[in-house]
Amino acid sequence: MPTVERKSERTRELVVETALRLFRERGYDATTMRLIATEAGVSQGNAYYYFDGKEALVQELYVRIQAEHRERLVGRLRPGAPLAENLALVLHAGLDTMAPFHSFGSTLVQSALRTSSGVSPFAPDSAPAREAAISLMREVTTTSRGKVGGRLGEQLPRLLWLAYLGVTLHWVVDDSPGQERTRVLVERVAPLLGKAIRLAGTPVAKGFVKDLTGLVDAVGGRA
Repeated sequence: MPTVERKSERTRELVVETALRLFRERGYDATTMRLIATEAGVSQGNAYYYFDGKEALVQELYVRIQAEHRERLVGRLRPGAPLAENLALVLHAGLDTMAPFHSFGSTLVQSALRTSSGVSPFAPDSAPAREAAISLMREVTTTSRGKVGGRLGEQLPRLLWLAYLGVTLHWVVDDSPGQERTRVLVERVAPLLGKAIRLAGTPVAKGFVKDLTGLVDAVGGRA
């Protein structure tokens, strides 16, 4: 690779690492592009050359978290295991991956929860990270025992992703040591979802399934 390209990649990585450190140390609101550039030892214009603002750097964080989350799970999902077991494994791995950014999460959440925000999980710019997360949930459903058909089967990865968002929101505001309350929540939510999905496959649950898939469409759009 030409020297100029290597230098450009190093500078980009330096900007990312500096931004993520400042997000952790100072929070989202207190971190500015000017501060990121100063701490990274580059001009503000150079920082903007790689990222057009803080939101773009948050999107970079989202993508990196999803990549690390998947990497943590390589070879760990159990083929034929109950959905609840594999889901709990994935949720705990997600919490492990996000752990270094807990203090940052509490300052970001007000912006992220606005659907009009560029750092919302539902924002167009969040699509790469969102689809990576849904893809991981799709792997959970295909690996686990008991395949779900029909519209629910199609929507199940997105439904599990929405549940993961709920767990993440709880984690963000969890001030217990090591966010232990969220760990307990995972251990309760995963079996509950597993049971609900099994029951959804019965004829008597047809109306419930229709309402549930409609809700998923309304909240998160179609996968």
